[in-house]
Amino acid sequence: MRSVMASIGYLKPGCPRPFEYAYPPPDGGPWQNCEYDVREVPVTDARGTPSAPSVHREGFELRDAPTAVRDFGDDAAIRDVYYREATHLALAVTGATRAYVFDHLVRKREAGRPALSFGRKNVDGKPAANGRVHNDYTEGSGRRRLELVLQDAAAAAAVERYSIVNIWRSIGGPIVDTPLAVCDARSIGVKDLVESEVRYPKRTGEIFFVTHSPRHRWSYFSRMDRHEALVFKQYDSQVSGVARFTPHAAFDLPDVPAGAPLRESIELRCLVVYE
Repeated sequence: MRSVMASIGYLKPGCPRPFEYAYPPPDGGPWQNCEYDVREVPVTDARGTPSAPSVHREGFELRDAPTAVRDFGDDAAIRDVYYREATHLALAVTGATRAYVFDHLVRKREAGRPALSFGRKNVDGKPAANGRVHNDYTEGSGRRRLELVLQDAAAAAAVERYSIVNIWRSIGGPIVDTPLAVCDARSIGVKDLVESEVRYPKRTGEIFFVTHSPRHRWSYFSRMDRHEALVFKQYDSQVSGVARFTPHAAFDLPDVPAGAPLRESIELRCLVVYE
């Protein structure tokens, strides 16, 4: 199996309650109160594995999933067409019976900027590729998301099991500079996950940052193109027997050809309910 060495940003241990700002901090304060532990790790090309990864086993899988959207700068097309496509894909991958898309984000790589952007914005205001190892939901924020999506406390209380998945794809051509690495959920220990805050102008989100462990097993899919979608699980309310959290991070490929197109991608989050 082919693998590459990648620099990714783990959380340095010792910060009691890490936080980061997703916008210029008020009163000129610090962007973050934590430090990062940049590690060189092997990342395996999952296209060469003997058996294809599964969203409920490793926490992620790749699907051939062409999209009818031609212009991902058209927000209406994303919401009208892509959300519907993502709903069908999420159900097919997870085996759930209901799906609710609740947000999306388009990212564009800035020329000359490394992947380890730690959530800062590009100069044009677009989010950049993020080299910080993180998982989008914690135990607490994963539970809260159900009621936020259903907007009905009684309906949320009746749900026995649900998951939150991220659907990630290239919106340009094949990705040759800054792919997304995903960590095998089975290689993550509870102590590796640290509840952390991401502060926005009108709210504070809770995510997991991740401390380094030699047990972690990282994968990516080489030259992902726009007809493919990487589906990975960010939360599962079932506490055993399935992947629950799949940390991820962008990384710079070695030996990127001069003049290679810069990565453009879309990520979309979807809550699925099993009945």
